[in-house]
Amino acid sequence: MNNTIPVIAVDGPSGVGKGTLCQALANHFNWHLLDSGAIYRVLALSALEKNIALDDENQLANLALNLPLSFDTSDIEVKVRLNGIDVSKNIRTEQTGGAASKVASLNQVRVALLQRQRDFRQAPGLIADGRDMGTVVFADAPVKIFLNASAQSRAERRMKQLQDKQNHAKFANILQEITARDERDRNRAIAPLKPAVDALIIDTTSLSIQDVFNQSITYINEKLAL
Repeated sequence: MNNTIPVIAVDGPSGVGKGTLCQALANHFNWHLLDSGAIYRVLALSALEKNIALDDENQLANLALNLPLSFDTSDIEVKVRLNGIDVSKNIRTEQTGGAASKVASLNQVRVALLQRQRDFRQAPGLIADGRDMGTVVFADAPVKIFLNASAQSRAERRMKQLQDKQNHAKFANILQEITARDERDRNRAIAPLKPAVDALIIDTTSLSIQDVFNQSITYINEKLAL
């Protein structure tokens, strides 16, 4: 791993705005982008398609090692490809998200995907979006940011996203799924979701995207002396 290449690690639970912030930061600095959550979601999607049980650690780890995954950054939005097929929409369903949280709690799976994530550290720099970027994958990152927000506000944002896409869902079900996912992510034995000790923590509950971006840029410029 090339430790001289800077990494901005952005962690936090689902629905706090990590993806939006990381995309904005990648565009601002013209750096590479790693959506680590997408990797776990693609693995979960592939497991569901192959009827592999979400607690079958050996089969899932083997699948992770041989996952035909790629990111296509040629468009405005990053496309995630599995076997060359664009699965960007497929991996954003509630079912796939819940499945991803389950497979991500397995030690062999995390070990299998660790080096794959670190390989994204390429010049001039990397924006890393995930849940353990600053604590495990890039523990030496010079900049670490942790976003948080209330489960209620995150469920409301998710509900609006689904409504905008003409997808119907019950708010109570979304809130329950987010709460359950938080519980799994924060209490798993391996790489639990938590802020790095040296991370800037931003509560996005009542902040706009621009507010979060501005706070982040100010902090990044100070840490990297830009």
